[in-house]
Amino acid sequence: MKKGNPAALLPIGVFLLMYLGLGLLLQYGMGIDKGFYCVPIIGAFLVAILAACLQNRKVSFDEKLTIMGRGVGDKDIITMVLIFLVAGAFVGVVGRSSAQSVAYFMLSVIAPQFALAVLFVVGCFISTAMGTSVGTISLLTPIAVEVAVAAGYSPALCIGTVVGGAMFGDNLSVISDTTIAACNGQGCAMKDKFRGNFLIALPAAVMTLVIILVLTARQEAVPVVGEYDLMLMLPYMLVLVGGVAGVNVFVVLLVGIVSGAAMVLLTGAIVPAEGQTVFSQLLANLGSGMSGMFETAMVAVLVAALCALIREAGGFDALLNFIRRIFRGKRGGQLGVGMLVMVMDVATANNTVAIVMANPIAREMSEEYGVTPQRTACLLDTFSCITQGVLPYGAQLLTAVAAAEATGVTAFDIIPNLHYPMMLLICSLVAIAFTGMKKRKNA
Repeated sequence: MKKGNPAALLPIGVFLLMYLGLGLLLQYGMGIDKGFYCVPIIGAFLVAILAACLQNRKVSFDEKLTIMGRGVGDKDIITMVLIFLVAGAFVGVVGRSSAQSVAYFMLSVIAPQFALAVLFVVGCFISTAMGTSVGTISLLTPIAVEVAVAAGYSPALCIGTVVGGAMFGDNLSVISDTTIAACNGQGCAMKDKFRGNFLIALPAAVMTLVIILVLTARQEAVPVVGEYDLMLMLPYMLVLVGGVAGVNVFVVLLVGIVSGAAMVLLTGAIVPAEGQTVFSQLLANLGSGMSGMFETAMVAVLVAALCALIREAGGFDALLNFIRRIFRGKRGGQLGVGMLVMVMDVATANNTVAIVMANPIAREMSEEYGVTPQRTACLLDTFSCITQGVLPYGAQLLTAVAAAEATGVTAFDIIPNLHYPMMLLICSLVAIAFTGMKKRKNA
């Protein structure tokens, strides 16, 4: 057992002080709206890397650059960055009109008294197909407000239902940045992570659906009407089916991009800006989608460099020694991975960043406790999404509150109605508790 060097973990503390500390100061100390998101996360990581470079004077700066280069040049990091960019291109091409078509189509074919349950299912479907919870929330929250007005439901309940459905896909989608980060960080196939994750997420979704049906059982409702185009649903269906079938993620996304481009051109869903043609606007949308992934991709690169320095200096060995003293056995190791990523998410308010930061530590923990890579990836993704879905200063709830500003609903009104994250936590803890029981029973 390596002794480790606790001081090597100081750069993580520097990052948290810069990002979390300044964010809380701006938002709550100075009263700046969304002040938490005024702090550039890339800048915070650069300061943390500087702090890491100032440590361990026995290693020259050139040697430290070599260490960072090895960390950044890892195959999993490069794969992660490329998938981020291609996933961004897909979202940029298909746009919002495709997802709106899915929502209004499903609301139109189901009896209005089940509108809220349908809204949850729609949120699950769209977020799984799009791979983004924030995009799903920004798209469906206005529709949720319409459902609340038409059916007389509580706006907080409707919005909480949308956020829950959005977190389902954020956790499960094969093109979600959290799935990409967790799978590549642990070196496992996305289809393997999906299968294990699905066995936890599906019961949580079914339990949530039952809760929603019970809460709305006696409510009279009227239909929610909106325009939709069935052709625009095709790209999402192809991506969803391909991902579930285990087709290579690059192939799935390329099929989605090509089919999405064809559908938006055929249906006239693209409205070119002034001075643009339909084709040039399509290219611009594709480019903006990839540009939207720049920060996420750059964070992955910087975290890889930072973690390489911390590992070289013995920081991870020290952290693992601390974890060994607290968590025992395979169940304890899994719970430790979950708690690790939850703490990271509370600190960063970004589940993808939390997973990227926790990845190298979790990988060593999985080897230490005999947990498979796909199981570890599932734990990282699931527990980070549980936390992210209920953070009042997280992007998901901030987006929901902003989209429903006219209703006067606050994040703290929505939190008690976030049934899916709560059910997902229960199902995750049950799954950990039953680890290994089947094997003992067969023995």
